[in-house]
Amino acid sequence: MVEIDDMEAAAETLPVSDDELDRFCEFFYRRTGIRLDRKKRYFLERRLVERALACNARSFSEYFQILKFGRTAGELETLINEMTVNETYFWRENYQFDCMTRRLLDEIAADKRPGDRIRIWSVPCSTGEEPYTIAIQILENWRHADRYDIELYASDIDSAVLKRAAEGIYEERALSRLPAAYRTKYFRRLDERRWQVIDALRGSIAFGRTNLFDPVQTARFRGIDLIFCRNLLIYFDDASRRIAAANIHEALNPGGFVCLGHSESMSRISSLFRPRQFKEALVHQKPS
Repeated sequence: MVEIDDMEAAAETLPVSDDELDRFCEFFYRRTGIRLDRKKRYFLERRLVERALACNARSFSEYFQILKFGRTAGELETLINEMTVNETYFWRENYQFDCMTRRLLDEIAADKRPGDRIRIWSVPCSTGEEPYTIAIQILENWRHADRYDIELYASDIDSAVLKRAAEGIYEERALSRLPAAYRTKYFRRLDERRWQVIDALRGSIAFGRTNLFDPVQTARFRGIDLIFCRNLLIYFDDASRRIAAANIHEALNPGGFVCLGHSESMSRISSLFRPRQFKEALVHQKPS
């Protein structure tokens, strides 16, 4: 990691012009659907200069060529990891998990036979707190959990957080809202600061890298019954949100549900879904 003083000196030798920054933001948008702009210039320049130095680029223009033409393997993926924000914890906005086990799964199961698959997708899953919370909530609070073959998928555009999610190691801050009984049952203590999800629970979730903006990458997700896509669409512009909504729609079974973040509204994005207001939460459903 480059120190602050070194970074400021490097920024003087690797300046990024307004035009170059705009071209980078447009390139990043086309690849990810995430809209960046000059309002975040300080944040962007620090990340770009840091990565340019790591690639031994002599100018931002040279680094931009590395990004566009893949001259350094995995550099675009590394930069995406640096640019995305991953802030989460267990039992976040838990009213939606209550809605899942009290309402949504019963509706989904009504059209299935015992032993049939129920597929759930967490995107973006970040460092794994959400998909593990979903799994624990189902095991503890859905009375029909043993009657169906439940498949849980978790994906993110950031490969670094996916590795951490698969490892399932967390510190106290991430676990602060988790009921104590669940911590004892589903985690093992590694040391004074860290806990790890038990092997059986980690093995029940399929983690994989996916860009929700990319229809090619999302094409492998079909026949999904329930999608948690929380606090991602706020980083997209209107056009990107519509593409993401269409990809979600394609992934869902007829009658399937999608849960968004509390500040997001599918009705403002797409007419493909109908809102369903349950006692616990507002969700959105693909018409049957």
